[in-house]
Amino acid sequence: MEKGDYERYDYLIGMEKYNLSNMFRILGMRPEEDEEHKVWRLLDFGRRPRDIADPWYTGNFDVTYEDIVEGCEAFLGYVFPAG
Repeated sequence: MEKGDYERYDYLIGMEKYNLSNMFRILGMRPEEDEEHKVWRLLDFGRRPRDIADPWYTGNFDVTYEDIVEGCEAFLGYVFPAG
C-alpha cells in the first residue's frame, strides 16, 4: 500500500485494527480524516463487525478462512446489493 492508493481506490480493506492503524499511518491521516470512508476492516461489512485473527498466532486456519469468506460475501453484498 502507498499513500496514492487513497485517491486511486474506493475501498482500502484490512483484516484487523492494527492493519488499519498502519494503513492510516501510510496514508498520513487519522481515522476521523477519512472523509470518503474508504478504509475498512473486512468484517465491518458483516453482521458481527470484528477483527480477523491471524492464524500464524492462533493456529486456527479454519476459523480465519471462515471469517474471510464471511467478510468477502458481506463486502460483495454491500457493493452489489440484491434488489
